[in-house]
Amino acid sequence: MDQLICDFVAKGVSSHMIHPLDTYYATNRLLNILKKDHFETNLLPSMPLKGLLDLMDQLVQYAVEEGVIEDNLRSREELEAEIMDVVTPAPSVINRTFWESYQEAPMRATDEFYKLSKRNDYIKTRHIAKNEQFKVDSKYGYFDITINLSKPEKSKQEIEEAKLSVGNYPECQLCATNEGYKGRAGISARTNHRVIRIPIQEENWGFQYSPYAYYNEHCIVFSKHHTPMVVNKQTISNLLELVTVLPHYFMGSNAGLPIVGGSLLGHDHYQGGRHHFPMEEAKVLESWDWHADSEVRAERLHWPLSVIRLRAINPSSLIKAGAEIMETWSTYSNEALAILSETAGENHNAVTLIARRNGEAYELDVVLRNNRTNDQYPDGIFHPHQDVQHIKKENIGLIEVLGTAILPPRLKSELAEVTQFVLGETDQVADYHLEWANELKEAGNITAETATALIQESVGKKFERVLEDAGVFKQDETGQTAFAEFVNQFK
Repeated sequence: MDQLICDFVAKGVSSHMIHPLDTYYATNRLLNILKKDHFETNLLPSMPLKGLLDLMDQLVQYAVEEGVIEDNLRSREELEAEIMDVVTPAPSVINRTFWESYQEAPMRATDEFYKLSKRNDYIKTRHIAKNEQFKVDSKYGYFDITINLSKPEKSKQEIEEAKLSVGNYPECQLCATNEGYKGRAGISARTNHRVIRIPIQEENWGFQYSPYAYYNEHCIVFSKHHTPMVVNKQTISNLLELVTVLPHYFMGSNAGLPIVGGSLLGHDHYQGGRHHFPMEEAKVLESWDWHADSEVRAERLHWPLSVIRLRAINPSSLIKAGAEIMETWSTYSNEALAILSETAGENHNAVTLIARRNGEAYELDVVLRNNRTNDQYPDGIFHPHQDVQHIKKENIGLIEVLGTAILPPRLKSELAEVTQFVLGETDQVADYHLEWANELKEAGNITAETATALIQESVGKKFERVLEDAGVFKQDETGQTAFAEFVNQFK
């Protein structure tokens, strides 16, 4: 064990994550974390040195074997975070370094912070690498498909403990008070977590990376206050300010209502990153100058969801135009299309917002959403319908809206079963896949060499339908005529 500690500190020093003057301090922190009182001081680092994460794994395994921690996911993750905190500078140091680098170039600042967040294992690079990804073509362009295998599966006991957990510190997983928090049932370990303070509208917001990123430099920007998601004119202003501060990133906001919103509606936040999404390449059905401001160019996109794209050099012009769409949509109803803005005092219309830079110009995508349910579609009229829920039944949030499917981990084994089924190697397949599997089998011409590609293509078709279900103006003549009529008032 002493050799492992020696090697970990030596690797931290050689990686410039521990200052040579902090060698004794780092060693003693590890001894404290691992509940050891003694240390052999005459050891020399092993040659060659293993990587930090490999050494961390061995330290955690030692702690399990010696009874320092229990052998469960939560205890292991908490210890991993504590160990990697030893090689992570204090928040004040990281913030100072970030803004010093920002003065040279915004991209340099985020590059350094992103690299640190990977090296200290806050971003779970080894878990993310397990995700399975592929692209599929569609009538709207291409889609990115990801089977999400990165998040470790919790045991039933750990799930129950999280449900029974009490306490309001931190209030949720997005609160600023998570920075450095050891973790508890229901709140993940965040000892090695660091947050950059970014001023938006003269108030500090938190900027961090997602531990289980779904795309390149997947970041989260959150309010320092634990207040629910609110999507309004101020949201547009905040998003455009963020892409002014970080012009190489897009920034987006989920809708603020259940079903069409994200999974964390209790804390106001945005998501962003350095990634090019399929929706950015969507074809334009029509374009025009905004009726109230000719500096704003508007486009209606060919996309399964109903999207209006605005573009202008001056962000204040976009704020006004975007707010006008939101206000108009908030009261729009079309009973023939099942779009009702309000029933029994409950509002149903909402928007998903995405901001980005396009050269010197600013772009704002306004995606029209509705969260109404009825007896036929209890999960949502504009939500994946039951016949495609065997592929995707979760909410269609910001990332899916942009054309990237985040599919559940069950599909890894289930798609393998479907492949075997269509090849005649088994007659066992999940009940909810049976109709689809039979359709694939009856299509014929499937061989072992072509099966994977054909099934991936079919998954893409299902995701296309998932997004079309979420679209408020459908892709038929009636729906597109109504969409065209809706945008006419802005010409």
